[in-house]
Amino acid sequence: MRLMLHTQTPLVYQPGDHVQSRELAAISNVLDSEPNIVRLVHEALVASGAKPGTGRDAPTAEQVLRCLVIKMTYGFSYRDLEFHIADSVSFRAFCRFGLADACPSKSSLQRNIKCLPAECLEAINRILVARAITADVDSGRKARVDCTVTETNIHEPTDSSLLWDCARVLTRLANQAREMSGLAFDDHSRTAKRRAIAIQNAKTPEQRLELYKDLVEVTWRVREDALRLAAALETSKAKMGLFDQLAAEALCAEISHYTELTTQVIWQTERRVMLGESLPPSQKIVSIFEPHTDIIKKDRREVCYGHKICLTTGASNLVFDVVVEDGNPADSTLAVRMAQRVTTVLGMPPRQMAFDGGFSSKSNVEDIKGLGVRDVAFSKSPGIEVEEMVSSRRVYRMLRNFRAGIEAGISWLKRALGLTRCNWKGLEAFKSYVWSAVVTANLLTMVRHGAS
Repeated sequence: MRLMLHTQTPLVYQPGDHVQSRELAAISNVLDSEPNIVRLVHEALVASGAKPGTGRDAPTAEQVLRCLVIKMTYGFSYRDLEFHIADSVSFRAFCRFGLADACPSKSSLQRNIKCLPAECLEAINRILVARAITADVDSGRKARVDCTVTETNIHEPTDSSLLWDCARVLTRLANQAREMSGLAFDDHSRTAKRRAIAIQNAKTPEQRLELYKDLVEVTWRVREDALRLAAALETSKAKMGLFDQLAAEALCAEISHYTELTTQVIWQTERRVMLGESLPPSQKIVSIFEPHTDIIKKDRREVCYGHKICLTTGASNLVFDVVVEDGNPADSTLAVRMAQRVTTVLGMPPRQMAFDGGFSSKSNVEDIKGLGVRDVAFSKSPGIEVEEMVSSRRVYRMLRNFRAGIEAGISWLKRALGLTRCNWKGLEAFKSYVWSAVVTANLLTMVRHGAS
């Protein structure tokens, strides 16, 4: 007879026999077999000032790493990550939380995961690459290199929107300083917002120019008010209690940071809009929230706002190495360095390397072959004979087709592992995010090729 309710709940739940559960179990075996990985995570947490394993719900170093893998694999926010770890038997088992254990909160997860720097994750990736080669997931004899762009979490930048961002942020900070210092100031945020909207709807360049002049003047006034309140707060700090003093110092530092960015935004707006100058990308700021953002123009196609990353992968699409570039350097200047780095990662030079046409130059062929690489192929090689690069035309065609496979790997990283856009704040966090995606991708690649 079918019962309506279970009469007894089992004492221990086991993960179900599902493809994702089996995949997580295989990843768990890989991590268990490399104890140095957990040691690196623990050292990074301790160096950051965190105390893993202490506090009401602080996770251990092992749990932090496994929570990061779950987050990147399934694209969870920290709020979703908190829920799914608490709710899913498979996730709890993978992250080593017992049925009676309290799962960490979203703020605890965020605080601990952000403590892992890019250097730690890069070291973890090198351990995984070495294990993958030992397990015959990849031979390491062939490598391919290409570049892509990962965007930062900013809105489409315009001069008017940047000025409005400066005005509203400084107004918010000035309000906080007013509450602490007791001084009054004029709130110009509504005026700034109206001017920014009017600029978008202006019908003639003359109307737009006058509105820009007004918006610049309003933004400058907001900046001066914020600096005045910060100076008053500095003066009155001595009369405050310890907690209020620390809050005042933090607020003054934040005001100083954003007033410097506001000065730069006003300066570039005056030169671009009022003087008609064309500024190089290195002199532009496209976000006051992510000021490290680079302007990346893809050939003659769209413009992206983020950072250029250079990837080296193998025949299995295992990611050997990744570099977050500063600015938008020409691909031809990156080829030799990427070959040197992959030689260090693998412990030996690959026998064959394939590059996109933008990396090609005769000096690059000579320098890369000087590292011990036998065949070097560029998909487009103006001015370079095939015989100078590889041993035969058949090998060249094979390497040219092999290089095209990295496009699928990059597409997978962007679609499945969030490498299209980084939601973490700051340059160091951006690098950590990229390496987190790479480490997770390599774990998935290894278990899908049978490594465990």
